[in-house]
Amino acid sequence: MSSSFAKTSLKPGHSFRAVDISSLHKHVPRATRTVRVISESCSGSSSRLHASRLRDSDLSAKRSFSLGSLQSPARRPTATRATVTSLPESGSESDDWSDKKLEVSPEDLTVPQGYLLQFGTPSCEMNRSQYSPSDYLKKVLTSKVYDVAVETPLEEAKRLSERVSNTLLLKREDLQPVFSFKIRGAYNRMVNLTKEELSKGVITASAGNHAQGVALSAAALGTSAIIAMPEITPAIKVNAVRRLGGEVKLFGETFDATQAWAKQVAEEEGRVFIPPFDHPDVIAGQGTVGMEILRQCSSPDLDHVFVPVGGGGLIAGIAAYIKCLRPDVKIIGVEPAGANAMAQSLLNGRQVTLKSVNAFADGVAVKEVGSEPFALCQSLVDGVVLVSQDAICAAIKDVFEDTRSILEPAGACALAGAKAYLEYNNIKGSTSVVVTSGANMNFDRLRLVAELADIGAAREALLASSIPEKAGAFKEFVNTIGSDTSITEFKYRRQEENSAHVLYGVSVDSPTQIQALVQRLEVSGVKTLDLSNDTVGQMHMRDLVGGQSGTENERLYTVEFPEKAGALEKFLDQVSPRWDITLFHYRNNGSSKGEVLLGMQVPDSESYEVLGAVTAIGYPIVEVTDNAAYKLFMRLD
Repeated sequence: MSSSFAKTSLKPGHSFRAVDISSLHKHVPRATRTVRVISESCSGSSSRLHASRLRDSDLSAKRSFSLGSLQSPARRPTATRATVTSLPESGSESDDWSDKKLEVSPEDLTVPQGYLLQFGTPSCEMNRSQYSPSDYLKKVLTSKVYDVAVETPLEEAKRLSERVSNTLLLKREDLQPVFSFKIRGAYNRMVNLTKEELSKGVITASAGNHAQGVALSAAALGTSAIIAMPEITPAIKVNAVRRLGGEVKLFGETFDATQAWAKQVAEEEGRVFIPPFDHPDVIAGQGTVGMEILRQCSSPDLDHVFVPVGGGGLIAGIAAYIKCLRPDVKIIGVEPAGANAMAQSLLNGRQVTLKSVNAFADGVAVKEVGSEPFALCQSLVDGVVLVSQDAICAAIKDVFEDTRSILEPAGACALAGAKAYLEYNNIKGSTSVVVTSGANMNFDRLRLVAELADIGAAREALLASSIPEKAGAFKEFVNTIGSDTSITEFKYRRQEENSAHVLYGVSVDSPTQIQALVQRLEVSGVKTLDLSNDTVGQMHMRDLVGGQSGTENERLYTVEFPEKAGALEKFLDQVSPRWDITLFHYRNNGSSKGEVLLGMQVPDSESYEVLGAVTAIGYPIVEVTDNAAYKLFMRLD
């Protein structure tokens, strides 16, 4: 964790445990040192994020604060985590505080799914960007994106609307010529270049939808385009850009290295670098989505517009347009919980950099949001909702059932957020627009999506139970589950000990059914764990073979491997033979990176060395030795 960023757990009853902020003192003058404590409260049917300022003279490390006046929402007793960030008073001198890059982890901000993180009242007058919303209104209205883009339909998801008792309208940006909204911003930036600039060509760095938008725009404008991509980019994305006329250059193992190279080439060759989101012309191009939404949905009953958030260009453009004409409509951003750069930036009042991102929804998986989008979002966006990987998979299935179209994970992100927000706040009868931003789905990822979709929709639960190893115990266990419960998978192996562990999935209609089943099993003496929200259990444990082991000093890790030849050898060169590998599970999920579950024999004295050695080769690593599923199914002790 960065020395300038700390976190606390927000538990029922709202008791805070303060974090030692002494390490911050060198950055902030004594007279102005404060902390901002973030807490949850509920008023009526809406919940907000409130901030209060306490001088550090009132704080001491590990001292608890009772916020008895704030009441937890009765329907959501789930413990949440909030950030505690040291901030200078407004207008004060703070040494070089504003110049220091604030690095945070996605896990530093954890809230219940559907909880609306709010950062003040949106107001056009508070805008800090280089252009006013009215300027953006003009730029949107005069945009020339329709030279290459199409006005996409606004369609009701009828089955889903009926199920959630709200009207959900899908803004089908997945139907653009490149199957993504990105064509709008890329073309609007490039069509505004001078003839001289176009004659020298353009360049960008992207492994996704922006790359295809730039390639198609360049072809339409008669200019050359170099598309720089990381070396680990899947072939399907490389070929898609080449088919559109882009010149692909593979460079670097990380996106940061690729982007740095592209900017260097731009300077050397005089090409214009086309950013994916951080430019007024790009934002205005994306803002045409907002213009179409208001034109297609003229009803005064429009309540919310849910927008996926990556770098922030799409939501900034939509908010700038809609808030000028319909300030009553809530603009709500949606981010994956593992890629929450905008939420954390808004929470801290400054752009932050994520130390790592979950790349499952790669279209919105950015480490840092754009400066101009951030400035607009500070003043215009009503809040941000965070969603899980499972919820995104469930949203992909929802759209498929209504339209027979398959969205990419980023494209379904906003729908996952809309469903979660409406459920969390018990909203019925509202009208919401959901931007389905893209459909560039890698076919290899469909297997994982199918496996997680029902869990994300709370239609399947992954459970683990311990039953006695005696005659008739297995039959008794199945009878306790009940004939009215459909079993979707079942994994059992007799063991030479007093009890056996069973991993199984069951089909359910609601979370209460899961709770009732677990309670029924517990009452009958069958100890049961609900692993539905356990990522290690879902992604790895259900597929592992080999049984339990009592290997001494075994530690369990998740490691992110680049999907390219030689990646495993590079890893083994770093850790073997010093640390013996005891467990290894990997599967391709269609992304540019794959997650490996890894066991190694590591003495306590060398635990930090392992993390350092793997991090040194650029492979993100997290220790998960305390995982419940691992202890139950893989360990003898």
